[in-house]
Amino acid sequence: MNNTVIIDYESGNIRSVANMLQFLNVPFKITSDKEEILKAEKIIFPGQGHFAQAMDNLKKKELIPVIKECCKKEIPFLGICIGLQILFEKSEEAPGVEGLGILEGEVKRFTKGKIPQVGWTKLKTTGNNRFLSQDYFYFVNSYYVEPKDKSIISATYNFHGDFCGAVETNNITAVQFHPEKSAEAGMLFFKKWLNI
Repeated sequence: MNNTVIIDYESGNIRSVANMLQFLNVPFKITSDKEEILKAEKIIFPGQGHFAQAMDNLKKKELIPVIKECCKKEIPFLGICIGLQILFEKSEEAPGVEGLGILEGEVKRFTKGKIPQVGWTKLKTTGNNRFLSQDYFYFVNSYYVEPKDKSIISATYNFHGDFCGAVETNNITAVQFHPEKSAEAGMLFFKKWLNI
């Protein structure tokens, strides 16, 4: 529990995730060092930004095989926002750009409503959920994930239709919303995931 790593890929929402961990008195490192990441007890991939840019930065830093290895090694892995989306095979945001392909499925753009979706939206958890409450969480997204295997979905939300809000499978937990900006509900999620 004293070796939590936030992956620094020169993109994403690192500072607010770091602030949450500081508030919870959880020791952590922000790093792009491969060895540090592979030695971590828990890994957080914070998200914000464009699918292609995130994948490009990971490629430049040679972190794609590292993340895949961590997921194989069953190190607890938390992906946030774009950190959820890049786990899948491809995205309509960046045609022709391959995602990590750790999870089967794709990322699609909303076709209804005011895009991006911005604000507090209530989650509906599934039987596959260990860490989330049926509470309001803060979303900022124009795209949603569509997993091939629906059994990995741990929560859904409604935005002119029901969409996947979070997934859990083996050591991987990934969420579309920003738990670090979701007040009490987000803090409780982090406490459960960090096991504190």
